[in-house]
Amino acid sequence: MQLGYHASHEQFTPQHLLKLVQKAEKAGFQAILSSDHFHPWSNNQGESGFAWSWLGAAMQVTNLEFGIVNAPGQRYHPAIIAQAMATLDAMFPKRIWLAAGSGQAVNESITGDKWPSKEERNTRLKESVEVMRKLWKGDYVTHKGMIRVENAKLFTKPTHTPTVFGAALTEKTANWVAEWADGMITVSKPLDELKKMVSAFQENGGTKPMTLKVQVSYAESEEEEALDGAWHQWRNNIFPSKLLANLETPEQFEALGEKVRREDLRDHVIIANKPEPLIEKIKAFSEMGFDRIFIHNVNEDQEKFIEFFGKKVIPAFQ
Repeated sequence: MQLGYHASHEQFTPQHLLKLVQKAEKAGFQAILSSDHFHPWSNNQGESGFAWSWLGAAMQVTNLEFGIVNAPGQRYHPAIIAQAMATLDAMFPKRIWLAAGSGQAVNESITGDKWPSKEERNTRLKESVEVMRKLWKGDYVTHKGMIRVENAKLFTKPTHTPTVFGAALTEKTANWVAEWADGMITVSKPLDELKKMVSAFQENGGTKPMTLKVQVSYAESEEEEALDGAWHQWRNNIFPSKLLANLETPEQFEALGEKVRREDLRDHVIIANKPEPLIEKIKAFSEMGFDRIFIHNVNEDQEKFIEFFGKKVIPAFQ
């Protein structure tokens, strides 16, 4: 099992994140997951650096493998994402992979185009991945569907075809991405719900690999401090994906989170000031079949978390 660190572009400046991924590598994290947002989920988070610019610098200053969560099709034409992935792989062979999802309006609706239904977004996503895979082979590509491509060819090809994981937040989507993706990426939930996600994916995906992003909030002093940090930064993100996917501004997310109580976060974020709860949950996730687990400390104190995790949690899995 590989333990990775989540670099949250919605919460930290690009300069800060460069320092954090270097610190994460020294602490023993084996990989980085990078978010790709145009807007944060709240004004409290307050950042939205361009992940694709950042990736080249971050991969240069570390030796880690990087994944990026991306929604091709509206804000980005898939040919451009294919080119970006190919260039990064040409510079840093076999160190970059893509987590492709249907997206959220808070990021994608900035184009002014209609925000499609979930069914339409899924069709667009699958077409986008098909286009990218053809481009990575080095062929001229023309495609006429929800995505349109005319005589596109990548002259700087990747060293190998990048891996594309399908991002899934519901059982229905998990079952669907298993048909076409190289693997699944999802986020931590209560164990019984997560088991249903795994079953839905494996029904069509068999033994394809699975990746998990785990939300935690760590504080070295009191557990209540960790809970406060999670509430301050993450309370707008605990609602069903069907609802969150259609909100268009950080202010709308904030309005949704106004009545969230601190205690409500416990069902969605692992609150801890000791290593044991984290080790126990990570072991449970691993036993479900997740072979790559990225830890996202959702509060603002990243340095202390990385130091703690490297000393107290990572050794339990070595």
